Amino acid sequence: MFLNPSMTVTPTVARDYPEWHRGREWYGLWYIEITQPELLLYLAQLRQEFTDVLFTPNTRQFHISLFICGFLTDTMPVWDDDFVEARLIQHVRTLKQQYPLQFHLKTGKLNSFETALFLEVHDASGTLQHLRNLLGQHTVEIAPVDYCPHITLGLYNQAWSADQIIQRFEKIEQQTFEFSVEQLTFGYYQAQKLQGHLYPHTQFLLGEKCCN
Repeated sequence: MFLNPSMTVTPTVARDYPEWHRGREWYGLWYIEITQPELLLYLAQLRQEFTDVLFTPNTRQFHISLFICGFLTDTMPVWDDDFVEARLIQHVRTLKQQYPLQFHLKTGKLNSFETALFLEVHDASGTLQHLRNLLGQHTVEIAPVDYCPHITLGLYNQAWSADQIIQRFEKIEQQTFEFSVEQLTFGYYQAQKLQGHLYPHTQFLLGEKCCN
């Protein structure tokens, strides 16, 4: 849910979440790595501007989540958010059959969910939804129904006033970046470590447009 004036943000509490992970360790997703140096510098600057209100430590790389898969398992799934390797193989096979092309994305303004500060991402071609549809042919996504492409800057560390957060947006000179997406990454992070590192597992190179 987006943050609206007169609300308060929902802070992240530094604790283990056994009711979520149930002792499972690795949580997997498809995502787009942010590799453009200028954009990475801008994102780091934005995170620094809000360091007083964001949860730390935060070692997770800047990325765009594409499709949330669930907890990795090499056995028969037990819970509805378990994700077996056979499904990943199906994902890769589907991508190879469809061979999606490289595409461009554009960053937008600073914005916020109730729980996290983020930078908007605009997809004029609709390619992100197309890719999500391909991955969704074999897997029910573990995520809210409404997909909002974005780059997370951080989770909140206290129940700050929404008005206080939103007012700070207006004081920052915001920039816009357009960048090419050339590959998709399936990776995972350690469920017991809040905002921990993303580890790449499988990378899929997108095709190039042919020139006549």
